[in-house]
Amino acid sequence: MNVDITKIANVILYMLHKKVEHLNDKKVAIMLFLMDYNHQKFCGKKIFNEEYIKSARNPEPHLISELFDVIANEEDLDEEDPRLFLIQEFLDYLDIEVVEKKNFIELKFIKMEEDFDESIFDKDEITTIHKIVSLYKDSSPRNVANVCFKIDEVRATQNGELII
Repeated sequence: MNVDITKIANVILYMLHKKVEHLNDKKVAIMLFLMDYNHQKFCGKKIFNEEYIKSARNPEPHLISELFDVIANEEDLDEEDPRLFLIQEFLDYLDIEVVEKKNFIELKFIKMEEDFDESIFDKDEITTIHKIVSLYKDSSPRNVANVCFKIDEVRATQNGELII
C-alpha cells in the first residue's frame, strides 16, 4: 500500500483554508474515507490510496490512524521505522497540536507556510474533495461518522474488516 501523504496533507490544508469546523484527527479520518469512497464509486479509483477499516464508531484509514496514534501518544519511533518518514513528510506541510481532553486525546492541525497545492490533484479529484468538504464543512465528527453508516457497504462490513 502506497498511501499518498502529500495529498492527505494538502487536503487538510484545503480544509483549513475552507475553515472546516471541528477539524480534528477523527473528522479528517472520516472525511478521507468519504472522499475516497465517493471518488472510487464515481471515478473507479481512490484519491489517497488508503485502506479503510470499519470500527464501531466510523471507518478508519488504516495507515493514517496508526500515524495519528503515534503522534497522539508521543511514541518514540526507531529512526529506521518507515512511519517516522511518513510523519516527517506530513509535518513538512502542517504542524500538529496534541490536545488532551478528559477522556481522549485529540489532534488539531495548524497551517504553517505551505498552501494548498491544487496541481497535485486531477480535475475529478478536486471535484470530489470540494463536494465532500462543502457537504460536511460545518458538521461535527460524530454527525459525519453517522453519514458513513448510511452507506450500504459500510453497514454490510463487519467491525475490523476492510471496507475499501
